[in-house]
Amino acid sequence: MGVEVRQPVLTDLCRELNFTNEIGHGGTVRLLKNIVGLWTVQECRREWGRQGRDYDYATLTKMAGEAPASGPLINPADPRFVAPGDMPERIAKYCVETGQIPPDGVGETIRCALESLALQYRKTLRELERLTGTRIEQLHIVGGGSQNQLLNQFTANATGIPVVAGPTEATAIGNVLVQAIATGELDSLRTARELVRRSFEVITFEPCEQERWNRAAETFARLK
Repeated sequence: MGVEVRQPVLTDLCRELNFTNEIGHGGTVRLLKNIVGLWTVQECRREWGRQGRDYDYATLTKMAGEAPASGPLINPADPRFVAPGDMPERIAKYCVETGQIPPDGVGETIRCALESLALQYRKTLRELERLTGTRIEQLHIVGGGSQNQLLNQFTANATGIPVVAGPTEATAIGNVLVQAIATGELDSLRTARELVRRSFEVITFEPCEQERWNRAAETFARLK
């Protein structure tokens, strides 16, 4: 997650919060932090597949949407969730260690992972606001993760701001656009961005259930 800034942020707080500055096209700077993303969901799916229970992502998302809200939470950035392995078991053990009732079954496990990730987005967003001294009013999700509408809605709820999802093939689109600028087909980055806006459909998710998500954020903040 990141924002475009005019100058690199080179402060002690930036280092302590583990953000970095990347140079972009035309001398732009992207202040960002890498987030684990849907890795925990992918590893859960892989483990269930090894057990002979094959679920596609649409089925997992549907099951998560039907699972009870306000369940247990994990810290997706905890080192135990980084390596491949039995992710459902790791999630359950983490919940026990943090005094929570572990998720019961596939749907609750995926919902735990998705709600926790949305709260990780919220935490990172607040850190970005501290570093830049600005209020972020909209979050734009691109790439493969933008296809998970349940996570997009959770993210809007958790952050309290609209989430705009899409386009999906962000890396390929960016590559083509930079080449088009380099060859003179497009005259500027501004023109390239406007072309993207006109060429791809996006979906906006509005925040809701603010009280519940604020309570969940308090629980999330206490996790180690």
